[in-house]
Amino acid sequence: MAEPTIDAGAGAGAGAGTGAGAGRGAGTGADAVALRTSPLAHLAERMRAAGVTGARGVTLTEWPFLTMVNLRVDPASEAADRIEKTLGAPLPRQCGHTTTWGPQTVLWLGPDEWLVLSQADNAAVAAELREALGADPGSVVDVSANRTTLELSGPAARAVLEKGCPLDLHPRAFGPGQAVSTTVGPVAVLLWQVDDVPTYRLFPRSSFADYLARWLIDAMSEYRAPEVP
Repeated sequence: MAEPTIDAGAGAGAGAGTGAGAGRGAGTGADAVALRTSPLAHLAERMRAAGVTGARGVTLTEWPFLTMVNLRVDPASEAADRIEKTLGAPLPRQCGHTTTWGPQTVLWLGPDEWLVLSQADNAAVAAELREALGADPGSVVDVSANRTTLELSGPAARAVLEKGCPLDLHPRAFGPGQAVSTTVGPVAVLLWQVDDVPTYRLFPRSSFADYLARWLIDAMSEYRAPEVP
């Protein structure tokens, strides 16, 4: 996953042109990126240890610092057309639908609202979308710090989620490329099925991520034992 970077050459040029203060500012920005701690860094080892292999396998991993930009615009507007050209993909128009192009995926949140997920730099993605929106009605808000990303994958992943998710996750009703707002246990999440392994990505608010990760670890534990006939 691409991480935000600081261009050393650009920083040096700024320092030469405006003095030591600018240099210190650039250094502070780089330090802030280096010092970031994900909401689930303290549970990384527990999540690894909870993984199960084999026919009843399931793994749990955090994808920290994924770029997330909330987008609101009239889908019938010229601004929406410009935004779609910027994204390289159409905005999904139906509940549960997603579109993907290159490093970016767009999740439908409402008739005029979407969440743009990207592996590109969050500031750059938000700036490009704001430029495409222009002065038209709508909003582009970087919400990358609002949520973290959990990936649950393996043959038993659906069974783990079904312990606490009210959705019908059977392939006849929910499959790859679909994403909806729901709950897992008591935690509100965006749930996106990525493939038919199955692999799911869950997007909880950062403040609820610890509870959700511990809930999932507990729900995974039974799959270490052989299946009862």
